[in-house]
Amino acid sequence: MTDIIHLLPDAVANQIAAGEVVQRPASAVKELLENSIDAGADKIQLVIKDAGKALIQIIDNGCGMSVTDARMCFERHATSKVKKAEDLFAIRTMGFRGEAMASIAAISQVEMKTRRHEDEIGTCISIEGAMVTAQEPVATPAGTQIAIKNLFFNTPARRNFLKSNPVEMRHIIDEFQRVALAHPGVFFSLHHDGTEIFNLPKGNLKQRIVHLFGNNYNERLVPVEEETTIINLKGYIGKPAFAKKTRGEQFFFVNNRFIKDPYLNHAVSSAFEDLLPDDSYPLYVLFIEIDPSKIDVNVHPTKTEIKYLDEKSIYAIMKSAVKRSIGRYNISPTLDFDQETGFSNMITQKAVEDIVPPSINFNPDFNPFANDSSSSSGYASSPRNYEAKPSAKNWGSLYEIVEQPVVEQTTFYADEPILETKQKQYMQLHNRYIVSQIKSGLMVIDQQMAHERILYERFLVHLDDRKGASQQSLFPQTITLNANDFELAKSLLDDIKSLGFDVREFGKNTLVVEGVPVDLGSSNINETQLFEQLIEGFKNSQQELKLTKRDSLARTLAKNSAIKAGTALAQEEMNTLIDELFACKTPNFSVSGKPIIQTITLGELDKKFEK
Repeated sequence: MTDIIHLLPDAVANQIAAGEVVQRPASAVKELLENSIDAGADKIQLVIKDAGKALIQIIDNGCGMSVTDARMCFERHATSKVKKAEDLFAIRTMGFRGEAMASIAAISQVEMKTRRHEDEIGTCISIEGAMVTAQEPVATPAGTQIAIKNLFFNTPARRNFLKSNPVEMRHIIDEFQRVALAHPGVFFSLHHDGTEIFNLPKGNLKQRIVHLFGNNYNERLVPVEEETTIINLKGYIGKPAFAKKTRGEQFFFVNNRFIKDPYLNHAVSSAFEDLLPDDSYPLYVLFIEIDPSKIDVNVHPTKTEIKYLDEKSIYAIMKSAVKRSIGRYNISPTLDFDQETGFSNMITQKAVEDIVPPSINFNPDFNPFANDSSSSSGYASSPRNYEAKPSAKNWGSLYEIVEQPVVEQTTFYADEPILETKQKQYMQLHNRYIVSQIKSGLMVIDQQMAHERILYERFLVHLDDRKGASQQSLFPQTITLNANDFELAKSLLDDIKSLGFDVREFGKNTLVVEGVPVDLGSSNINETQLFEQLIEGFKNSQQELKLTKRDSLARTLAKNSAIKAGTALAQEEMNTLIDELFACKTPNFSVSGKPIIQTITLGELDKKFEK
């Protein structure tokens, strides 16, 4: 019997490794950006075409490579960053395994031009599917240029699993933002299909955050800084008022390497305890400097997980540092009991018995149909021209009526003939619930959840028939989003328009909203806030509930547009709301699956009264 175990060919082994290292275009972008950082570049340009499927190009001014190094960098486990096993516990570079370039070359067509600063001429190497097709001298600027074309061209199954261009581009932007945040002293630029998305000049960390996420973030940032014998912590947290419904703007860096750590995330969240609702997440960009010998980076292929020797101490330091910044910069809500009010001196304190009621004179013989211009008592013929002479004495004491207890009286019309009319009457309870008498007892309806259900089913119909009507705004509103949200908004633009929004692109990362759905009513609507909530809610629904794009949009817009608890409704409005609710396909449950209608039978009421 022949032997069956044999060594895999290098091309096959590289493709297997590529499955772990290069999962999508964003993975290749991350590896190339980190290589440029390790090469000492202070200017890095990223060019993307077709969301990285057609082209990923990195241009840097780093140290460059010699002819031998340029050829060697595409071999498996070839690296300049680790020479012996002990080096794995003193890693300060971004890369160290020597797998990225070999994996990328195995599944794409690569062209690399590189030159060291001390050389006069550089090297150009072309590789296709791990096979070198050309190598020649070339005139090129100092540094390295790498162009990756047709990613996954020889692994069609992996290419077929890639998402749409907007989704893949958002992943690329995520990786770009992480590297750019970690190195504010490096110039970065990003172009996609000929459009400049980012142009980030050198600066400090706060400037880099503002350039990445928008000028409005300048007022949201609170500095955090702590130096201990275990770690050095620095960075920024966001004010509680600007917390969002998704975790997208939360960044941890350990020795300038982006990591994902739920344990440390809990430390920051617990520092914000009682300042944020349970479903809100604060912004933070925090950097941890720690001795490399006390951590293990070689845990996960993506190098986003780290093991610590003293995890509990780091947790405690992180929590206390964030709490101290919250207190030091006074960003938690406070009550000022010594605050002066501008109206306190306008009310005169008078005794109740000193109040003199106003006197009003009127003509009891006034006849509006009389022809004479004035009556015998001297009053004008107009019924509005009566003379009222209230006394000005002690007028300020009238304000003391606010100190008297208000007696609320609720009137039921159970035996009144009005209930026998065609239009049923409802009563609003605490401006939150709608109560109606039914044959078996009482029916109680949550007005907010009822309206959410109505709008949700209506928006689903609009998404199907693409005929959502729009109410034009008197003054169009411009909305500036960060690059990631803008890419998401562009991918949703057709569906958003079908809901009734009249929106279009307007320059870099900017949209113009010229109309909103008529289903939102005629009340004053903040188009900017509504649109931002729509994008944020969509991301939250996609992450937490894994809903389809159609359901996520309809659910998010319904929740943000429905009437809120505490809104007073007229009788006609309650009638319309109830009629539309019972016309829904699922009137009994809200969009989140909670009951909308509760009934209380007469038997249950009798038990309450121990009958």
